Parts: sequence; structure tokens; C-alpha cells
Amino acid sequence: MTTVLIDIDSGNLHSAEKAFQRMAAETGAGPVLVSAAPEDVARAERIVLPGDGAFPACARALMQDRPALHEALREAVETRGRPFLGICVGMQLMARRGLEHRPTPGLGWIDAEVVPIEPGDDRLKVPHMGWNDLVVERAHPVLDGIATGDHAYFVHSYHMRCSDPAQRLASCDYGEAVTAIVAEGTAVGTQFHPEKSQSAGLRLIANFLGWRP
Repeated sequence: MTTVLIDIDSGNLHSAEKAFQRMAAETGAGPVLVSAAPEDVARAERIVLPGDGAFPACARALMQDRPALHEALREAVETRGRPFLGICVGMQLMARRGLEHRPTPGLGWIDAEVVPIEPGDDRLKVPHMGWNDLVVERAHPVLDGIATGDHAYFVHSYHMRCSDPAQRLASCDYGEAVTAIVAEGTAVGTQFHPEKSQSAGLRLIANFLGWRP
């Protein structure tokens, strides 16, 4: 059962790769592969899209610069229902569009826009960077064993504003309710970095690897 971490040159995948390899070994989930090859994504049983940087650059890297990879991803998730996990900007790309720098279309799996964080408090700096407590709002298999108050590690200046509250699984308080986890069908996204979020993050990764939608 292969898990593919998609490489769109949007950041260092080393820590994510190691975390997924560790939890795959512990749970017997099979090999973990980092790849930008459409054929690897097409064959994968699980797909992960990490992303760092600006929404337009990541969207272009996936949807315009790699059209065959983009099509393989859509086919795997939308048609065949392969479990998908988006991380940080990889989660933001699940939205209808992002508003960073300019309006940019996303994958459209979550009915949301990616908007600037507006804490409304000068003491809360943007980017939102560091540890924050999760507020779990809805149950989901990837959240098994994860509860309100568990810590997660965030680094971002934009977040999802969901039109459909049912698609938001968790948030965190940063002067406003900042979207932390979303889900629709077999696709899940985390604004925080699970690979850097210690026990809660590793638990979420293990849950995702064992998820049978």
C-alpha cells in the first residue's frame, strides 16, 4: 500500500517524508515515496500534498507547470476516491480560490476562500507562527485520539474561510477562529504541519495511513 508525497518544489519535504516513513513502519502501511511523476500518483493508495510558500506559486506549480500530474491527482481523488491529505499550502489549494497577491483558482474540493489572517489584536503578529491549541469541532477518523487542547505547529499568514461549516473539522484561536483542519469526501487538509506537531501530528499521520474511507 504505497503513499506518495507529491513534490512540486514548494519546500523541503525531508521532515514530512521521515514522519510518514516512521508512522508507516509503525502501522504497517507500506512504502512512502516522494515523487512528481503522474504515474506514481495514479498508482498510489494514499496521496499527500505538502506545500510551503505563496498560494499562486504553488497553484501554478501543480496546475499549470505539471498538467499531467494535476490530472492524475484529480483522477485519483475525485474519480477513484483515493485518500488525500493536504498540508499547509497543500491544504489551501483544496479551496475554490486563494486571495494571496491576486485571486487564483484552487482545486475546488472545499467551498472556501483562502484569506489573510486578521487577528484584530496588535499583540498577535502575522504570520501566525508557532504552537497553538486545536479546537476540535467535528469528529472524523483522522482525528481519532486527538482532542481539543492538543498542540499543533503553524506557520502561515492566510487561512481558509469555509462557506460550509460542515467542512471544517477543527480551528485554533488566533484573535479569530483560524481554520486548522478541513475535510470533504476522501480529502483532508491540515493548515498546521503534522510532521512538526509531535504526538498529535504523528497520531494524525498514523490515522490517515490507516483510514479506510
